[in-house]
Parts: sequence; C-alpha cells; structure tokens
Amino acid sequence: MGTYLQFIVLGFGLGAAYIALGNGLVLVYRATGIINFAQGAMAMWGAYVFAQLEIDGSLVLPVGTVPLGGPPGRVVALLIALATAVVLGLAAHYLVFRPVRNAPALAQVVVSVALMLTIQALVVIRFGPNNIAVESIVPYSTFDAFGATITTGEPIMVAIMIVLSALVWAYLRFTRAGTATRASAENERGAVLKGYSPDRLAAVAMVTATVVGTVGVLLAASLTGLNPSNYTLMVVPALAVLLVARMESIGVVVAASLIFGSFQAVVNLLAIKPWWPVWAQSGVDQVIPFVVVIAILLLFGKRLPSRGSLQNVPLPDVRVPRVRPVPALLLAAAAVVALAAAQDIYRFGLTYSVILMLIALSYVVITGYLGQISLAQTAFAGAAGFALSKVTTGLGVPFVPALLLCSLVAAVLGLLVALPALRIRGAQLAIVTIAASLAIERFVFNNYSITPPAGNPIEDPSLFGLDLAVRAGAEVSRLPFSLMVLAVAALIVVAFVRIASGDTGRAFLAVRANERAAASVGIDVRLTKMIGFGMSAFIAGMAGCLIGYSAGQLSAESFSVFVGLQILAVAYLGGITSFGGAAVAGIIGPLGIVYVVMHRLFEMGDYYALVSGLALILTAILNPVGIAGATRQQIAWLAARTGRGPAPDPAGRPGGDIERKALSDAH
Repeated sequence: MGTYLQFIVLGFGLGAAYIALGNGLVLVYRATGIINFAQGAMAMWGAYVFAQLEIDGSLVLPVGTVPLGGPPGRVVALLIALATAVVLGLAAHYLVFRPVRNAPALAQVVVSVALMLTIQALVVIRFGPNNIAVESIVPYSTFDAFGATITTGEPIMVAIMIVLSALVWAYLRFTRAGTATRASAENERGAVLKGYSPDRLAAVAMVTATVVGTVGVLLAASLTGLNPSNYTLMVVPALAVLLVARMESIGVVVAASLIFGSFQAVVNLLAIKPWWPVWAQSGVDQVIPFVVVIAILLLFGKRLPSRGSLQNVPLPDVRVPRVRPVPALLLAAAAVVALAAAQDIYRFGLTYSVILMLIALSYVVITGYLGQISLAQTAFAGAAGFALSKVTTGLGVPFVPALLLCSLVAAVLGLLVALPALRIRGAQLAIVTIAASLAIERFVFNNYSITPPAGNPIEDPSLFGLDLAVRAGAEVSRLPFSLMVLAVAALIVVAFVRIASGDTGRAFLAVRANERAAASVGIDVRLTKMIGFGMSAFIAGMAGCLIGYSAGQLSAESFSVFVGLQILAVAYLGGITSFGGAAVAGIIGPLGIVYVVMHRLFEMGDYYALVSGLALILTAILNPVGIAGATRQQIAWLAARTGRGPAPDPAGRPGGDIERKALSDAH
C-alpha cells in the first residue's frame, strides 16, 4: 500500500504539468475557439531559457545568444524565462492565431500544428535534441505517511498549480476582461456589439496560457528533465484533460489532471509486476489518453460545448479530377525518364517522392475531399509496414498478396479510429487522431515485444521471377524497384481519380459541405465517412509497405508523430484538395528529391523541420489552397485574360460551388 501511495504522489508531478497545459487550453479555447496543439511546445520554450540561464548564463533567443557573464541567479532567471513566455504568447497571437481566428477548423488546426512543429524544431536547433537536467525550483524533503516515505516536492508543485488555477478561475469569474471572455465564448458577435475587443481578450488569454504553462513545465522538468519531443507531445494527455473538463471548467481540469497523472504513475508501477503481460509493459501509459479521449467523445461528443464565432472563410477550393489519358501518359513517361536518368541517392529521392505522394494523397482523400481532420496517417502507414515485416519474413507471403493484405490491415485500423468520427468532426477529431497516433507509436511501434529492437526485416519483393529489390551490391537504388513503386502509385492514382469523380466523390464533397444537408438528400453520412477513412488508410498503408521495401527493415522513427505532422505540413503546403497538391508534397517532402538535393548542397539537418513549419504557417494564413491551387488559379486567370477560358469566380469560392453542385447531384 505504501508503494502505491508513493507512486500516486509521484504522479502529482506529472499532474502539475497537465494542470498548467489544461488551464492554457481552456483559456485559449474560451477566448479564440482554437484548440492550441502548440500549447506544450510554447510552454517548453521558457523552461529551456530558464535551464540555459542556470547552466551558463546565456540568454538564448530564437536568433542569437546574449551572454550574461554567468548564471544570473534563480529569481532573475525565472523572471527572464517568464518574460520570454509573455513575448512568445504575444507573438503567437498576433502573428499566427489572429489571422486565422475566423478561418475553418481545418486551418486553425493546421496553423497550431505548424506552430508546434516550428517551436519544436527551433528548440532542437537552439538547445539541442538531448535531455537537459533542470534543478528543482521548489524545496525537497521527505515525510512518512501510512507507512510510506513521501517527498514534499510533488505536493508543493500541485499547491502552486492550484493557486495559479484559482487565479485563472478568478480572472474568468470576477474581472471585466474575464467576464467578457466568457461572454465572447458564448456569443462573440454580442461581445463585439457591447464594445469588447475579442482580439485583445485573446491576446491576454494567450499570454496567460503561455506563462502558466511555462511554470508547469518548469516544475515538472525537475522530475523528468527537458526533452523537446516529450514536452511537445505532452499536449496530448492535456487535451484529454480538456475534454474531461468539457472545455470550460478549471476545477475539473485540476481534478482530472491529478487523477490522470497518478493513474499513469500507478499503471507504470503495475507494468513491472510479474503478472503483468510482457507485451503490455511498454507504452501502456500512453494508451490511457487515447482511451479517455475516445470514451469522452463517444459518450459526450455531441454535448461538448462549442464556441460562438464569426467564421466566414470557406474551406480551400476543391477541384474534381478527370481521367485525361494523354497528360497522364506524358506525366508517367516523364517520371520514367527521370528515374532512368537519375542515379544512386537522387533516384532514391525521386522514388521516395512517389511514396510520399501517396501518403499526401491519403490526406487529400480524408481532409481535402471528406473534410475530416486526421493526424494519424503515418500511424496507418507504419501499421502496414510492420505487418509487412511479419507476413513476409514470418509467413513467407509473396509480394502482391502481402502488399494488399497489409494495406487492408491499415484500412481496418483506419476504420477503428474512424468510429469517433461518426459523432464528431473538426478539431475534436484531430484530438482523437493525434492521440491514436501517439498511442500506436509508443505502444506498438516502440514495443520490443511486438517490434524487436534487433530490427524488423522485410523480404525483398519479386514478381514472376523478376527481382524488384531496392538494392543489389553497391547499387543504392535499382531502377526495377523505382519502376515498381511508380506502377503501384499510378494504379492508386487512377483508382483515386475514378472514385473522386464518381458518386462516392460527390458524396464526399457533400458531406464536407454540410453533413445535415447531405443526409437530407439521402446520403448515408456514416457510411461515407467510413469509406473515406478506410480508403485513405488503405492508401497510407500502401505507402507504408513501399517505405518498408525501400528500407529493407523498419524502425519506429520512420512513422513517428512528428514525421506524420511534417508530411501533413507539406501536404497542406502543396495543396490538400488535389492530386497536384499531393504530387508537390511528394517532391518537397522529407527524404523526397528536393530534400535530397538541398541536403547535399546545404546540409540542412534540423532546419528542414523549421522551414516546413514556417512555410506551413504562411500557407495556412496567406494561401490556403497551397502551391498547386495557387498555380491552378494563375493558369485560370491567364486563360481568362487570353480569352481561352471562363472568368474566375469573383468571390474566389469555386470550391463552394463544387460542393453545392455535389449536393445538388446527390439530390
């Protein structure tokens, strides 16, 4: 009993961080309607500044470093760290979130994910990827209670966070600004008519959220050290806490955070017991947030409060594809020539671009056409890839059946993750999918009972006696493998075009436009969503299998949450609503041909993630149709100017017209 009590109290340290991030999520959501996926990353920056000041007295800025001639003392370092949190909160509000306040949920999710990637990459560049030890800012001692020796640090952390939570609650409850924030959350138009400035309220909320989050990370970092990945992804359990609190109750945030942290600590204790299943020892604590999120959304998804807003920006334009044999053959011929002409690493870069195009195409299906926000596409790809290792080396399944079977595994997993999508959509669905992605990464991909640390080898593919292996001797990338990848991708693209231009594609667009309207004209919305999730996961699974064949063996790093978010970044950058956008995403994606060339020329290293994050922020704000969409608009404008095409829609909403047409056709 004493051991359990010790672990419950140890879990309070984690719970303190959840309280801080949960408070921030509630504040930002109430003030802006945006679920800030970057909350953990934003809170992490100030903690890193504090740690570096304590180490050598260097004030690290995003660009440049100010030496202070030695550690300035704990209080001064803490004040400087909190000051940087204030500046970061203001910058995030005015430069990132304010421009998308009235945008669709998709753009808001994308921009917050982009900010998360940007800050995480910046922390790695400026402070390094390794764990940094942080000395505790609260006094530590021990006392005995119920036969257990309890440390005082964790209860003090909780007490500090409860005081800060009470201040946040008092701000929302008793101040004019807080009352206006709550009123704005109910009816933003009404708050504007009464003379309140939603922008100013949002700025205050963002700054407060960042400062409170920084304090929470500072407290918890003394227990775990600072790590860029762990604290960036700590937003996932905090999002689960947010849902438990129904996105509005500070008191429930505190209670749920403490229960959550203690429960995870106790589960980690139970996982080392002899009777605990070996296969469930690794990453089981990361499954808990996913289970909680699923349970809350299934039970209360439709009753979660939404925020009144002034949304008036449409989703990005959609272009219904058509089968054009001549351009398609020319494009395929150009790809064959490029693959044949390239050698070694450049051919591999081109081949990998084709594979990345498929993952981006899965985003086009689920997000661009169906309007559902999924952050789990690489998890589906990874599931297929690891399944491929099992079926080819363990069961000896040949190439084509193995490819189809493992892609079906990904599709089934996609259908399971899609179940909550039957009741929710928008940012809440993004929460489900990122929680699922993290749970799959930690519980499956990093679980040595399922994926051995010695590696997950994959048998080389062959078809009718033809060797399709990616390597042979010193040759890094063989042409037969590249042509096989191109052929598989071509078949998938043709199937996508046929489906997207048919009844199923019109049903996708109708559901994206308005689910109730789609249902009123006879479209089975649930079935349409399930088809969309299954189809996108199948395509991602195909890509995962091809990644496996290209590597020869798999590791969890190939399918991490951050890799998935980077591919989402380039998919949105290329254009999330068209095959052309997916093709652009493949070209500029991580390990694609542009990445290979740039890496050879400039040794980009961690700067690729930073550049892709910044580019995604700019795209979400300034050019939501992406590179492919902007190029298409320019071609249409040029055609109209030369009299060879219709005039562009002056309202700039062709996508809306297509969606209305889809509803009309369905009717």
